[in-house]
Amino acid sequence: MKYKRSENTVVLRVDRGEEIVSSVKRVCEKEHIACASVAGIGAVDHAVVGLYHVAEQKYRSNTFDGEMEMTSLLGNVSEQNGQVYLHFHAGFAKEDGQMLGGHLNEAVVSGTAEIFITVLPGSVGRFRDSVTGLNLFDL
Repeated sequence: MKYKRSENTVVLRVDRGEEIVSSVKRVCEKEHIACASVAGIGAVDHAVVGLYHVAEQKYRSNTFDGEMEMTSLLGNVSEQNGQVYLHFHAGFAKEDGQMLGGHLNEAVVSGTAEIFITVLPGSVGRFRDSVTGLNLFDL
């Protein structure tokens, strides 16, 4: 992974064999980013995405392997208990055009991933909501 920061924007390249979520987290920790918007594209050969079931208060994940275009990575950076907290959703296209996606747990780059982190001033925390079980923005 390589990145450079210019004022409030971090441009990140995640390289072949590297994992996207952990790479973004490392950059945010190193750059002391507590609030940001994240967007990106790329190519992966392994992705774990999930769907949150509110009634059960848990995620169910699916693992997909094989060449896929990451057509969209969207998400945000906040904090929970003083630690970087990432919340990402992603869409992936298979060779036949079939789309899959959801809440992104992990994705391993097969070619490259190009990600922009737009840093916002201040910080936003999170708290666990007892009704939904989700970690919500603490505004």
